[in-house]
Amino acid sequence: MLKTSDFDYYLPKELIAQHPLERRDSSRLAVFHRDTGELEHRHFSDVTDYLRAGDVLVINETRVIPARLLGVRVTSTVTREKAPEHEKNCEVLLLKRLSDKSWEGIVRPGRKLLKGAEIWFSPRLSAIVTGVGEEGVRQLEFSFDGVFEEILDEAGSMPLPPYITEKLQDNSRYNTVYAHIDGSAAAPTAGLHFTPELLEKVRAMGVKIAPVLLHVGLGTFRPVKEEDASKHKMHSEYYQIGRESAEIINSARKNGGRIVCVGTTSVRTLESAAAPDGTLTACSGNTDIFIYPGYTFKCVDALITNFHLPKSTLIMLVSAFAGRENTLRVYNEAVGLGYRFFSFGDSMMIV
Repeated sequence: MLKTSDFDYYLPKELIAQHPLERRDSSRLAVFHRDTGELEHRHFSDVTDYLRAGDVLVINETRVIPARLLGVRVTSTVTREKAPEHEKNCEVLLLKRLSDKSWEGIVRPGRKLLKGAEIWFSPRLSAIVTGVGEEGVRQLEFSFDGVFEEILDEAGSMPLPPYITEKLQDNSRYNTVYAHIDGSAAAPTAGLHFTPELLEKVRAMGVKIAPVLLHVGLGTFRPVKEEDASKHKMHSEYYQIGRESAEIINSARKNGGRIVCVGTTSVRTLESAAAPDGTLTACSGNTDIFIYPGYTFKCVDALITNFHLPKSTLIMLVSAFAGRENTLRVYNEAVGLGYRFFSFGDSMMIV
């Protein structure tokens, strides 16, 4: 049995990063060599020392939207006209766009936001709950006056994880420098360390960059509750691989180049789409792939990732790639050296 408790580790609360460093690439970088077991401690700006001409860096170009909305539940006594006078008493976290006006999201308090409930967010934005799913998930139909994305920028806020308690001063720091396709409820955090200058240095080395897309959704927020981790059900997320990126990756693999994924989302995208021999074609769809120890990777050779929550699906994916004992050894050494953990924390590269 794949025991969830086998992926636990001790993390002092003070090591949970509450804010990004002033410069993205100044974070620390733990480099683990799978072939020798060697562990090095560097800075992220040194990542180019572990890349070489012919490699491909796979990045997830999704962009986090201000998906957290606070509103007022409309009732017989709290009308739409009087809603602005009331304290906001409910929250919606947008997860997946279903159509122009329809979204899937998590709501609080779920017991009061059942089918038919109406929520007022601003004079230009309201929604009605049209469907009820599991664990607080709802389908919502929005009514708005204007362009939805512009209204969301005004009414919404960045959906920072609950372990970040400090206010983010610059919303752009919860997006990668290459993010440009709206749709995520959380950042693909491994990419937060790259700067435009570092990416240009990577290109100048002869390393090609292949963008893919996976909109990070509910799976990021769901803990593994089952003691037998293999019984955990992942929520599906939308992914897309373009023709050019597929060709870049296929060509590199054919010519001996390595496929270096930036983040677990890039890994899940490639492994969802790859044929048994590792080749890719342009495609899109939804994936609920769950990668844990015992999984055979088809087209990923190296991984850049952050340090993840204990007993999470993400540390299980890293353990599948590096080995559980190796992963926990790196994590425990990082704790001992005072690394910063989670979304705004330090980085790890597995080669």
